[in-house]
Amino acid sequence: MAKTAEILEIPATITERGQTTVPAAIRKMLALGKHDQVVFRALADGTVVIAKKVVQVEDGDPVIGKFLSFLARDMANEPSRIRPVPRSLVSRGKDLVKGVKVDLDAPLADDEA
Repeated sequence: MAKTAEILEIPATITERGQTTVPAAIRKMLALGKHDQVVFRALADGTVVIAKKVVQVEDGDPVIGKFLSFLARDMANEPSRIRPVPRSLVSRGKDLVKGVKVDLDAPLADDEA
């Protein structure tokens, strides 16, 4: 038997200027931080979906950008299908990078062609 998704409903007030605050539970669910952006998607049935905006890098790979956009839409439209990453996969990833040192502030080397 298929499990039905729970619907989280949180009321919010629209200010005189047309603004509102994204409730904390929704910010947490979407992993929104300060200065992140959201997008509102209006579906044909009148439903409005809010999702975290996927930031595209200007010179980024267009295929990866489209894939990330697909994932963002899918997660927004079908949140009940989101599953945690298995601990075994996290452990395997940690093992693969064990001992690897990375300076995230170091400039990237030019691509060698």
